[in-house]
Amino acid sequence: MMVEFASADARPEVSLLVVDDIEQNRIAMRALLERPGLRVLTATGGIDALEVLLENEVALALVDVQMPGMDGFELAELMRGAERTRAIPIIFVTAAPIDARRSFRGYEAGAVDFLNKPIDPKVLQGKVDVFVELYEQRRQLHRRLIELEHALSLNEMMVAVLTHDLRTPLSAIGFTAELLLRTAPDDSVRQSAVRLKSSASRMAALITQLLDFSRIRAGALRLDARPVDVGELVEGVVGELLQATPDAGIELRVVGDARATLDPDRVSQVVSNLVSNALRHGNPGSGVRVVVDGGRSDSLRVEVENAGRIDPLERTRLFEPFRTRSGREGLGLGLYIVDQFVRAHRGSVFVDADRPGRVVFGFSLPRGELHPAVVEQAPVDDDSEQGAAI
Repeated sequence: MMVEFASADARPEVSLLVVDDIEQNRIAMRALLERPGLRVLTATGGIDALEVLLENEVALALVDVQMPGMDGFELAELMRGAERTRAIPIIFVTAAPIDARRSFRGYEAGAVDFLNKPIDPKVLQGKVDVFVELYEQRRQLHRRLIELEHALSLNEMMVAVLTHDLRTPLSAIGFTAELLLRTAPDDSVRQSAVRLKSSASRMAALITQLLDFSRIRAGALRLDARPVDVGELVEGVVGELLQATPDAGIELRVVGDARATLDPDRVSQVVSNLVSNALRHGNPGSGVRVVVDGGRSDSLRVEVENAGRIDPLERTRLFEPFRTRSGREGLGLGLYIVDQFVRAHRGSVFVDADRPGRVVFGFSLPRGELHPAVVEQAPVDDDSEQGAAI
């Protein structure tokens, strides 16, 4: 291998590679191109060039087509076949006429351009400047991406630590509010305790969302799957919501066999988020209808329907994190977490907002490892339906 440098100065930021078996051509190229901030590496042939590329990162390769042993086309094909050198732009330099056949072979081998000898210095410098600038832009973007990923990782770690540490004092606040509700003789104190308890509950929900978000982004979300009756699970969630808002009209209907193997805590959170959203964003006083459909042998479907509408522009970004509508409180993580939890169960989330005056959010989950009787179950008819206004 022969690598030539113009001087013994400090290594420049950007390197070019010139591959030519004629020494005078290499010297001429180096004289034309080398300048502060740009150095020219040279190689006498294909094998030398591959060795140079193993040790150096280059922005552009100027490759002579006609060389003894390995010609320029063969070198380009080898470069395209290696991960390290695949993205390096290649300009072929040739003294022979560029006919259609040679041009096709050159571009097929990975060339971005051809230059004919004798080379016009201005054309050469202009082309090199373009590729050097593109290389520097890519490298700068790569550095910024690494910095952003590092900052995001630190932020997510801080969120996880802070939200975890906040739970202890928040539990004390909630316990104190509950104690005041039970023991305070003064109505004004009890009203303050109610507001304190409500605020603590909202804060606890926000903390849970932030923790879930950090786990999802860190790839640390784990499922504890076990056999569950989803109908009973949803009934428990609805009951808890009604304790907080006794006047909310929630109708629950369970159809068919609702057994499945899943993580009950995660699915409970999915249902709670969807029903809470329906109560919060639906038309006041219209109520919410929840359906657990176990009529299929391989999957379960849960639908949450309320009166209202969704702007068509909002639909495409409903499940993105930190998306909040104007005037609405919260972090905008609820639907994102719903989507991620359902995906973790190998299920899917859907939205139907095309019914006049009605909006339906729902999800479908595979049943998982169930008792054989569930798999062999016949289709459920209308007589097996249980309906209840809760």
